Amino acid sequence: MTQLLRVQNFNVSSDGIGAGESQSLERPFGHAVDPAKLFGWAGATASWPMRTEPGGSRGLDDCFTRDHTRNIGAEIMGRNKFGPQRGPWNDHEWRGWWGDEPPFRTPVFVLTHHERPSFTLSDTTFHFVDADPATVLERARQAARGKDVRLGGGVSTVREFLDADLVDTLHVVVSPVKLGTGLRLWDSPDELRDRFHLEVVPSPSGVTHHLFWRR
Repeated sequence: MTQLLRVQNFNVSSDGIGAGESQSLERPFGHAVDPAKLFGWAGATASWPMRTEPGGSRGLDDCFTRDHTRNIGAEIMGRNKFGPQRGPWNDHEWRGWWGDEPPFRTPVFVLTHHERPSFTLSDTTFHFVDADPATVLERARQAARGKDVRLGGGVSTVREFLDADLVDTLHVVVSPVKLGTGLRLWDSPDELRDRFHLEVVPSPSGVTHHLFWRR
């Protein structure tokens, strides 16, 4: 069975922006981006992994929330998703935004021009790799042991792997909010129709799920 490289539950605004500029410790998603406006649909579901109280919605959005971890054996992410530092690693105490129990539970490959030793938190091991997308994907596939690899973002990392024609499926969630400036995944989802089939599924929550799979 082919191991897929999947983009899962990736969130953008109606004008294609997935993150703001000038990321900082106080603003993980950058300036002028309220993550609640992009991710609120998932947080409202019964299957949201960080839910601390019973309840939450069922239905379409909940199905996509549950699907986020299905058959995933490794993750690839950009350095900006891992943390706000730039340049050489001056602070090796920084171990990600997620505390001592990261939600991945798989090997994670962090793209960076400044490598650092791998480390493990709970059942997640982070590896820091300075390599081209195809090489990183091959390492992630080996670590995934036959399961699929999730491309977790951010925007620039997804674009890099799309430009290298390595992505097999994408699930992009478009929220009905316009941000105007920031890091843009696309001007229009139609840009990907030359390589992907596309099905657009509106949700009662107000978001629209865009499902792409390779032609």
